[in-house]
Amino acid sequence: MPDIIESLARQIYEADQKRTAIPPIHDQLQPKNLDQAYAVQEVNTRRWLGEGRRLVGRKIGFTNLVVQKQLGVNEPDYGMLFHDMAIPDGWEVPRNRLIQPKVEAEIAFVMGKDLTDERLTVVDIMRATEFVLPAIEIVDSRIADWKIDIVDTISDNASAGLYVLGGTPKKLDQIDMRACGMVMQTNNNQVSYGAGTMCMGDPLTAVMWLARTMAHVGRPLQAGDTVLSGSLGLMSTVAWGSVYEAQISGLGSVRAAFAKE
Repeated sequence: MPDIIESLARQIYEADQKRTAIPPIHDQLQPKNLDQAYAVQEVNTRRWLGEGRRLVGRKIGFTNLVVQKQLGVNEPDYGMLFHDMAIPDGWEVPRNRLIQPKVEAEIAFVMGKDLTDERLTVVDIMRATEFVLPAIEIVDSRIADWKIDIVDTISDNASAGLYVLGGTPKKLDQIDMRACGMVMQTNNNQVSYGAGTMCMGDPLTAVMWLARTMAHVGRPLQAGDTVLSGSLGLMSTVAWGSVYEAQISGLGSVRAAFAKE
């Protein structure tokens, strides 16, 4: 099995380097074996760190409980955020950075303390959060035509692509996480909407899950890390040449712009 783990990690790595997609890989691993999928992800995480990329945070995926049921899993997944994934608000993303991107609006948490304990509570997350921001995650898949299951996406760094943070940091006591509404538009057309309750009932719950999990696997969250806590609505397929703006009540707005093809 170590050989297949290394082989699949290499396939995903090369697809990322060449900006090309590969066929689904889930048939080459045991069905719903998340440990094997994370082993594939970890091989590439170590490879990228060895190449000089800087780990600056994490992303949480599959925080929608309905989607979890569809995939036959009972928890979200996670991926790594590296320094070169961060795009400034409104800056244009060139076509050669992505393969088949989609966008989703989220709340980003910026941590002010290290979180090394597996027994963390929501109160611990509240105390450790320095501020929150509106965010757009630009998800991407190295798996052709997005024909993924949970094993594919975990292996592929949770389908991480790029991300954009807004410039209006807020303290947790300034917003109601569960009640905050989100609308995302492009070209004056609404493409997604939702609220904090769509993210595991409360984005704080999602971040607590992640922090506990990261402590357990030996990559605990550190002060300064950014956490993309999970989508507040449905993903929208990117139309190149468009600008997507997400507005989150109490947090402000954030924009992701895409170059023409």
